[in-house]
Amino acid sequence: MLLTKKIVFITGGAGLIGRAFVKGLLEQGALVVIGEKDYSGALQFVDSLEEYKDQCIVQEMDIVSPESVQNAVDVVHKKYGKIDALINNAYPRNEAYGAKFFDVKYEDFCENISLNVGGYFLCSQKFAKYFHEQGHGNIVNISSIYGSVAPKFQIYNETSMTMPVEYSSIKSSIIHLTKYMAKYLNGFNIRVNCLSPGGIKDRQPDAFQSAYSEHCINKGMLDAEDLIGGLVFLLSDSSMYFNGQNLIIDDGFTL
Repeated sequence: MLLTKKIVFITGGAGLIGRAFVKGLLEQGALVVIGEKDYSGALQFVDSLEEYKDQCIVQEMDIVSPESVQNAVDVVHKKYGKIDALINNAYPRNEAYGAKFFDVKYEDFCENISLNVGGYFLCSQKFAKYFHEQGHGNIVNISSIYGSVAPKFQIYNETSMTMPVEYSSIKSSIIHLTKYMAKYLNGFNIRVNCLSPGGIKDRQPDAFQSAYSEHCINKGMLDAEDLIGGLVFLLSDSSMYFNGQNLIIDDGFTL
């Protein structure tokens, strides 16, 4: 129980990876606040948690609205009297997201960058100000292996899939934003680190999963639950002197 009585705020907690994160945090004793634009979907997820429902609440929040983010900080402080950690996990995107490189419109590229990098910046800024006043805090940003290495485009052959240019741009920015904040918040007793998952199974075509797994060492594509150990480590006192780091969990894909 490495997170007993820690108040952890997670954005995008009702998504595929977010749900696994929330369950893992609850099992480690944390009190979890899900900041989610899809408020009704998040409530349904919390209702399904059974014995952990009393450890988890939902706060409606838009990560690109300064008023919404500040309100979330204020509400959680009023309820619990503290916030120990923020997990930037949401991944908003517009309807045009996912187009191949030559088909991406400039306006859509800029909007998706703004939604994600801008949203991570805004949440980090508001929570870091709170952590500074509180005297301690912990921020974990969720990036990706494709924030560190170029895409292996050959694994998308025989599928209609691609690696969106926005994705690599966003995730690499998040890694450097993590390092920037870790240095800027020097002396404030606020840690900032990054977790970069490899490919996560989500009903991708068999051809893709097989091609992807050829670059891995043991399992291949991961399940969302395989990331929980790394996240718990970064949130716990076991990683007290981790700061500005990017923890990659990818079964060796980036080697």
